[in-house]
Amino acid sequence: MDLTRMDLIPVPRVAAFHEDGSRFAFGPEPRLDAGPGTGTVARWLRRDLGAATGWDLPAAAGPGAELRLRLDPDGVGDLGPEAYRIEIGPDGAELTGATSAGLFWAAQTLRQLLGPDAHRRAPLPGRAGRPRVWSLPYGLVVDGPRFGWRGMMLDVARHFLPKDGVLRYIDLLAAHKLNVLHLHLTDDQGWRVEIKRYPRLAEVGGWRARSRWGHRASPLWNETPHGGFYTQDDIREIVAYAAERHVRVVPEIDVPGHSQAAIAAYPELGNTDVVDTAALGVWDDWGITENVLAPTEAVLRFYEGVFEELLELFPAEVSPFVHVGGDECPKAQWKASAAAQARIRELGVDGEDGLQAWFIGHFDGWLAQRGRRLIGWDEILEGGLAPGAAVSSWRGYAGGVAAAEAGHDVVMCPEQQVYLDHRQAGGGDEPMPIGYVRTLEDVYRFEPVPPKLSPEAAAHVLGAQANVWTEVMENQDRVDYQVFPRLAAFAEVVWSWQPAPEERDFAWFEGRMDSAHYARLDALGVGYRPPGGPLPWQRRPGVQGRPIEGAPPNV
Repeated sequence: MDLTRMDLIPVPRVAAFHEDGSRFAFGPEPRLDAGPGTGTVARWLRRDLGAATGWDLPAAAGPGAELRLRLDPDGVGDLGPEAYRIEIGPDGAELTGATSAGLFWAAQTLRQLLGPDAHRRAPLPGRAGRPRVWSLPYGLVVDGPRFGWRGMMLDVARHFLPKDGVLRYIDLLAAHKLNVLHLHLTDDQGWRVEIKRYPRLAEVGGWRARSRWGHRASPLWNETPHGGFYTQDDIREIVAYAAERHVRVVPEIDVPGHSQAAIAAYPELGNTDVVDTAALGVWDDWGITENVLAPTEAVLRFYEGVFEELLELFPAEVSPFVHVGGDECPKAQWKASAAAQARIRELGVDGEDGLQAWFIGHFDGWLAQRGRRLIGWDEILEGGLAPGAAVSSWRGYAGGVAAAEAGHDVVMCPEQQVYLDHRQAGGGDEPMPIGYVRTLEDVYRFEPVPPKLSPEAAAHVLGAQANVWTEVMENQDRVDYQVFPRLAAFAEVVWSWQPAPEERDFAWFEGRMDSAHYARLDALGVGYRPPGGPLPWQRRPGVQGRPIEGAPPNV
């Protein structure tokens, strides 16, 4: 057996293929035997794989079918609910999943084994007048993920990504066996989801008059109004589309900071005794604005109404977590507000920080009563959390370590390691360079579980996610450039069982990228950063960024 693993990304736990190169060649009309409970995966194969190959995959039963789908929790080893097994021999390929999710990941591996052209949307013609023959290597794959939370956060508030772009990214996540899409739906610069009882949130909060072009220190502006929002039916479609691909969508509504778009739509949400909130518009700059929500019962009731509609759009079975932000909340207006100071005395909390903790704590309990789990950025730790709440550790590892040691579940997403808006190389060609240099190799050597964690605390690390903040990503092409190929490295980190970071074989990973995975991304139409640097149209000459020199701190 040959353990080259056939250039698969992420690399599977076990993969063994015949050294003699034996392959099973499909005929022009392969048949599909879809066992009980496999209908969703069968539909995906007929639709997506069928588009690339031209196969209809008619139904058949028994050994005459060249592709066979099975669910068998006992047939894939002790690798968890997302595990799968693929056996390829003279009678075709049999895919077995511990669950439907595992079977779907098996289908992604099958597509990779068929070759890069299996990722296209229409079949290519054969060569030299001969029809295309699709084939698979004889062998065995047994696989399952290291982490249950393998995610990407996509900021659609700073720059709106239309619905079709979100659906496309769900497909790209699924192709890399990533299973969480965290949608950052609201911020100072835009509100991106329709709330029927508060229509101005989207109608007013969804649009800004202009946008800073580059980092906030740039003197340049894009004077074209920017915005957009997802209707409630758009959200239902996104959630259903993701669920078919075993991707959970985690919605984020940011409170109590990052809320100027909401205040522009409904001025009574702001600190009206300090600032003329009626004069505020949706913010057109980047960074952190001082305009935050007022700590009143009326504001709580308003956002309860928002979350009530949100819970209906994101059902618990596919979106058990709701993200409430909770980060970067300036306290200047609360310090100056007589109403906020009276609220602090009434509640008996410890100053403005205690007021923020009270705000988050309210929604922690409110969501828990409705069978959901609150998750927020690591600042929410500062006021204490209910037992079921979870933390997105973004300022480094420290917040995640503290949360896990205190018994809270954690998603690791330290900005110094896996913020994909950070630049991919030094030099002057990188478009709008932000932050530290985080190369493909840097991401490949990211480790979600810090060695200082006790075994009990390490069990609280649900997984990790790569975060994509879009201040300097004005469209899908810019998102593609920043995200890929680094997301492929991240996918292997969170799926595959890896040695310590310094022991990982990056040259082997890079070889698999060169020999197969860049071609897969080409077939999928991804505008990734080439290994040699940006192409001419990917550069943004003269547009200021915010590069930070040196190695990032390990905090």
